Amino acid sequence: MYAVIETGGKQYRVSEGDILFIEKLAVEEDAEIAFDKVVAVGKEEGTVVGAPTVDGAKVTAKVLKNGKAKKITVFTYKPKKGKHRKVGHRQPYTKVQILAINA
Repeated sequence: MYAVIETGGKQYRVSEGDILFIEKLAVEEDAEIAFDKVVAVGKEEGTVVGAPTVDGAKVTAKVLKNGKAKKITVFTYKPKKGKHRKVGHRQPYTKVQILAINA
C-alpha cells in the first residue's frame, strides 16, 4: 500500500517504513505527526484519488531529526557594471519515518 501526501507545498509518494526529508516542521524530535492531506491512496484493489483529498485517510510518521542541508553558494552579478553578490544558503529540513497509512 502506498499514499501520496502533500506537505510543504510538495507531494511525496510514501509507503510504510520510508524515510524522507521534507520541509521543516515545527515539531520536536521523537514526536509523532499525522499528515491529513492525503491526495491518493494505492491499494491492491486499485487507486483511490481524492478531490482534492481522500476523506478519512491519514498517514502517521515519526520525526527522526531536524537539521540543515549542505550549504549552497548563490552568486549573482550584473555584467559590465561591477556589481556582484555572493551569499550562502542552508535549507532547513525535517527527517521523518512513515509508520502507518490509514485509508
